[in-house]
Amino acid sequence: MKPAICEQFGIDFPLFAFSHCRDVVAAVSSAGGFGVLGGTAYTPEQLDQELSWIDDHVGGKPYGVDLIVPARYEGKGEDLTMSDLAGRIPDEYRGFVTELLAAHDIEAEEAPRFGNAALSGNTGKDLLDVAMNHPIRLIANALGLPPDYMIKAGKENGVPVAALVGAKEHAVKQAQAGVDLIVAQGTEAGGHCGEVTTLVLVPEVLEALAAIGSDIPVLAAGGIVTGRQMAATVAMGAAGAWTGSVWLTTEEAETAPYTKEKFLAASSRDTVRSAGRTGKPARQLVSDWTQAWLPNEGGQKPLPLPLQSMLAEPVVRRIDVLAAQGHPGAQALATYFVGQGVGLMNKVKPAREVVREFIEDYVAATERLSNSLPD
Repeated sequence: MKPAICEQFGIDFPLFAFSHCRDVVAAVSSAGGFGVLGGTAYTPEQLDQELSWIDDHVGGKPYGVDLIVPARYEGKGEDLTMSDLAGRIPDEYRGFVTELLAAHDIEAEEAPRFGNAALSGNTGKDLLDVAMNHPIRLIANALGLPPDYMIKAGKENGVPVAALVGAKEHAVKQAQAGVDLIVAQGTEAGGHCGEVTTLVLVPEVLEALAAIGSDIPVLAAGGIVTGRQMAATVAMGAAGAWTGSVWLTTEEAETAPYTKEKFLAASSRDTVRSAGRTGKPARQLVSDWTQAWLPNEGGQKPLPLPLQSMLAEPVVRRIDVLAAQGHPGAQALATYFVGQGVGLMNKVKPAREVVREFIEDYVAATERLSNSLPD
């Protein structure tokens, strides 16, 4: 008998895979899991192209879209343009980045470039409208309660709305707001995460939801890169697993070449929660860039969301290019979002093979659990 969540989403195995790469999303969905495309950084036109490609490559298999619409950010409600937001980036921060690059033998560009304000939330409605014009089976949101228009669109289109949480009280608020699926994401996770471990957070969230009479399914997230870890969370009561980092070392992944090499060589101790890329604490690979933005350790205090990402992203992308070319300073600065499970990510594999290994490892773990029971 399939788990209820598999029946709900039309999948064979309750493995949800978040990725910015359409190839990973399509491969996971085609293999019986559920791919989720991170769509926040796209323009509406780009997102439409990416989803159209996925539509053509999943053979009708289900997939979803993740949009980050922050509950709080710089300039919220002020109807600011990109230029307005860029004007709020102090000159001292531009100077700090110039000095950081110079210390690593990288010249700053004469005319500073700023990334788009993808994390401002201003494009959320437009991206959601695009997503709803495709046969998606899930829409997910992070960094706070989903906006009212997302909840409404989900109900009207019959598309479940998921929300990522890092604390039990956040899960209760999400349930009361009307979401259909909770992703309990522990501090081991890559990207934006809280401070509570997955092993503690999942049962806390389940108990908190039960206390208010909610039976919303909960997916476990945070450091999960193997089937045995997934089985452990299901044993705690999770309906399945939400994963992200493990797909960064697949053949299909969009990961910058040198960063992928760093992932393969990294241990679980080589990540840090730093606000140096987005303005909010996000777990990523330790590098000279992440350390430069840790104020408690003598670094610069990051700007608020989305100003920090507007400042950082063009620079980090340039660092990726130089690192791939062998530039030592750029290689010391190179980083990307990844969880503590990176210590178990030691080989490049096709995404389909990762799904297969998850299933085999999960089955072996459940057999061990069954055999551990007293006669």
